Amino acid sequence: MTALVMTGSLRRVRSLATAEVRLLVRNRTAMFTALGLPVFTVLLLSTVGLGEDTGLPLGAMVLTMLAGFTLLYVVYYNLVSAYVARREELVLKRLRVGELRDAEILAGTALPSVLVALAQVLLTAVVAALVFELDPPPNVLLAVAAVLAGLVLFVLLAAASTAITRNVEMAQVSTLPMLFLGMGSLLLSGVAMPADSLPDGVRTALQFVPLTPIVDLIQLGLTGRTPDGDTVGFAASWAEAAVPLAITVAWLAIGVWALRRWFRWEPRG
Repeated sequence: MTALVMTGSLRRVRSLATAEVRLLVRNRTAMFTALGLPVFTVLLLSTVGLGEDTGLPLGAMVLTMLAGFTLLYVVYYNLVSAYVARREELVLKRLRVGELRDAEILAGTALPSVLVALAQVLLTAVVAALVFELDPPPNVLLAVAAVLAGLVLFVLLAAASTAITRNVEMAQVSTLPMLFLGMGSLLLSGVAMPADSLPDGVRTALQFVPLTPIVDLIQLGLTGRTPDGDTVGFAASWAEAAVPLAITVAWLAIGVWALRRWFRWEPRG
């Protein structure tokens, strides 16, 4: 019985995701945001030499930055726009009348963006290994877990952000705080510039930005490098990951609570 329920749920999510893929392909702006903007931004920052003072291997720096930009633009920004558009067009309301469960509707809408994000990260990892001579990661499991947790987290944050987004045009404004915080996290958390060059107060505050623990975990998994500049192996990296993992779990809990508390399935009356 459980297997049948799971099969039915996966089938419904797949059907909804297929429809979302068609809509995504037809939207040139969304396609550029999903496929072009993160890659273009990372290439631009790499070209100007950003990150040369951090001591990170170029391959690890490019992969970490691409993962961060992908979470911000491919997942978060695109999904805020998608959820709001479906809400205002009464699509979400109609879907709830059928056999789809709420979680299936949210997952089916998010799945295309999540798959595009995963494809970008995997492709960048291959390129980084071949072109930039990315060394074998000391803890690839940690890096993979960080990317997967980041995908779930930014889907939740996107859904929660629809509460302050009245229409699709407003998404360009309502997403700015998270995008600015995320950009600051990428540029100031030790990926693009040395973290120890920042005041202690700024470094402490950055730890609690949603993207920062994800970036820290990816960086730790790829290089074994800690915020203090030390290098650790597989076993010790799990201990170093304790704080960012705890912050990530806290943000996941906040995301679930915010979604349940504020997500709306139809336009405001």
